[in-house]
Amino acid sequence: MSKAIEKAAAIVAAQTVKNGTFAGEFCSLVLLDHEGYPTASVLTAAKSDGIKHLWFGVITDGNKAKRAKANPKAAVHFGTDSHSVTLVGTAEILTDEATKKAIWYDGLEAHFPEGATDPNYVVLKFTTKRFNAFVDWQDNEGVI
Repeated sequence: MSKAIEKAAAIVAAQTVKNGTFAGEFCSLVLLDHEGYPTASVLTAAKSDGIKHLWFGVITDGNKAKRAKANPKAAVHFGTDSHSVTLVGTAEILTDEATKKAIWYDGLEAHFPEGATDPNYVVLKFTTKRFNAFVDWQDNEGVI
């Protein structure tokens, strides 16, 4: 199982801006809306810590932040034609300046022109509880 986790972590890292060979890939973040229905958003992962944690820059009053605050249950999916990594866990909104600066990357200024201190910028931190990774043509499931 640890090989599957290692490979899943490498896949996630490669599709994450701050710790991969990022080439513009996106992932899907799934949160529950105000009626309890899952809603998927395509976005860029700013940073990852293996498959245990992911961080995203999001809009303070945007749907992602509102949904995460209302119901922290979430999922993130990374996929291509050769692999699929689905992480299930919880999301929380972080507003402290140190975290916002640590997660900031070039390109976010298109959404947050004032930079890491932009009042419209917050960090969504995702924490994995369980995963399903299709790597090397095998399904792998586990709990973190």
